[in-house]
Amino acid sequence: MPVSVFIGTSVDGFIARRNGALDFLPPGGGEPHGYEEFMASVDALVIGRNTFETVLAFPTWPYGDKRVVVLSSRPVDLSVVRGGVVEHLSGPPADIVSKLAATGAHHLYVDGGITIQRFLRAGLVQRLVITRVPVLIGEGIPLFDKLPRDIRLLHVATRHYASGLVQTEYHIEV
Repeated sequence: MPVSVFIGTSVDGFIARRNGALDFLPPGGGEPHGYEEFMASVDALVIGRNTFETVLAFPTWPYGDKRVVVLSSRPVDLSVVRGGVVEHLSGPPADIVSKLAATGAHHLYVDGGITIQRFLRAGLVQRLVITRVPVLIGEGIPLFDKLPRDIRLLHVATRHYASGLVQTEYHIEV
């Protein structure tokens, strides 16, 4: 089953400030840059608890009726989500992918720093779409962390937008 990442970062590689704030990202995601089309291609979104808690602070649930799986080894209060389809799972990334495939998922979107890093280390991500926002924030939560080995990437495309966003798509070589 394909597992993809579609994420925005500062030019210096941070997905959020240390406190989780996303205030450096363009309001509303900025100009159209393929996110809607990407979301239409996925069956389920897999996020970690920290990402879940961050999006709960948004004025509205950002994922509509898309299936969202929150990964956490601790119980998660899903009753706070209004209008979303949310469930809780725990376990290694390979088990998560197997469980979701068994329930009919065909394409997963993995989001959130720790979750992306875990799925990359497990060798489960096939596609990375990284949109760099033209800002340096100096410190924050990095997209990437230590890896047990090099992960070779095949460049697919780089697109630029009038606002200064630069988006690069890679496939992960096996």
